[in-house]
Amino acid sequence: MFDRYEAGERAVLVNIYFLQDKYTDDLLEFESLVSSAGIESLQVITGSRKAPHSKYFVAEGKAEEIAQAVKATDAFVVLFNHALTPAQERNLERLCECRVIDRTGLILDIFAQRARTHEGKLHVELAQLRHLATRLVRGWTHLEHQKGGIGLRGPGETQLETDRRLLRNRISQILSRLEHVEKQREQGRRARTHADVPTVALVGYTNAGKSTLFNEMTAAGVYAADQRFATLDPTLRRINVVDVGDTVLADTVGFIRHLPHDLVAAFKATLQETRQASLLHLVDAADPRIDENIAAVNEVLAEIESDEIPVLLVMNKIDMLDGFVPRIDRNEENVPVRVWLSAQTGDGISLLFQALTERLSGDIAHYSLSLPPQAGRLLSRFYQLQAIEKEWIEEDGRVGLIVRMPMVDWRRLCKQEQELADYVV
Repeated sequence: MFDRYEAGERAVLVNIYFLQDKYTDDLLEFESLVSSAGIESLQVITGSRKAPHSKYFVAEGKAEEIAQAVKATDAFVVLFNHALTPAQERNLERLCECRVIDRTGLILDIFAQRARTHEGKLHVELAQLRHLATRLVRGWTHLEHQKGGIGLRGPGETQLETDRRLLRNRISQILSRLEHVEKQREQGRRARTHADVPTVALVGYTNAGKSTLFNEMTAAGVYAADQRFATLDPTLRRINVVDVGDTVLADTVGFIRHLPHDLVAAFKATLQETRQASLLHLVDAADPRIDENIAAVNEVLAEIESDEIPVLLVMNKIDMLDGFVPRIDRNEENVPVRVWLSAQTGDGISLLFQALTERLSGDIAHYSLSLPPQAGRLLSRFYQLQAIEKEWIEEDGRVGLIVRMPMVDWRRLCKQEQELADYVV
């Protein structure tokens, strides 16, 4: 067995192109992921193949090249921009005499660094354990014999069997805790639904600017940075939308191409906020692979059964494009479908709120009322709903009002205040 390094800040990167899909942006995105994990890239090794090699993923000659690069640069770890099988990882580690981590392991490491809440940490641990479960044999091959000797005789398990049993037990514990957390979240969602408080979720490709836009709209002070997966834990804040009233805005984890299915499953509950909400799909308009990024987000939304939810596209970072000004694009029915803005500079934020008003308000109730002096409680309700456009005192002492509010709020108020219809002029 080679020594297993605890640190992994110095790495050799490997990116293989398959068939004709030679997108250099894949490599740029991978280097961005490595940087986000706090790892120093010493050397990048690229190559091309028609299909992965069964033993090393790369050809044997390329594997030797990687091993030589590790020795020459004194790297602690080799990072692959691909999903490796446990056997391929094992074979490469024997050859390179250092740790080998694939794309999934790298993303999990970033997730582990970013998670802050109890729920986020549980999701990360669950994803890590599921990933580790298929790789237990790595590093334990010298313990595959039956336990023996004084104090070690017992059930006759191998070390691997013991570790797998402990992993299964831990996964069961985490799933039980997450089930409890999800019940609490579901209670919160039911309470908001019962109160008719609409929810709007920010979704988009990682590093599209969701947290920056979230802070601009809510002044929440959420951590935002120019790096992959800056946000892992969903954050909810209330905003006020004209003609809609209180609305919950949710910031969610960013999506990425080739996101492992286990990872999607592990964070499905975290993304649950998107399933009962309208979606603001934030897009980096300055990214050359804009269409592929949109497709990657739509693919993940389909996996978590959120692809039927109404979506408003938000084209962000127009400050990085020449000749672009904030605007709203509409369809044939004059409904907003796309908003162009810059979350960094704040240009176009008002247009986004305008589009939200049009998309969320539906029918608007607009009435003139004449309230008697004893209807002070009803007047207070209109103030709470921020529905009063104009107010005056009539000659007979009654209070004249012009109110404007969402039709759903008007109908709810009519049910609660039976005499309201009598006051409409």
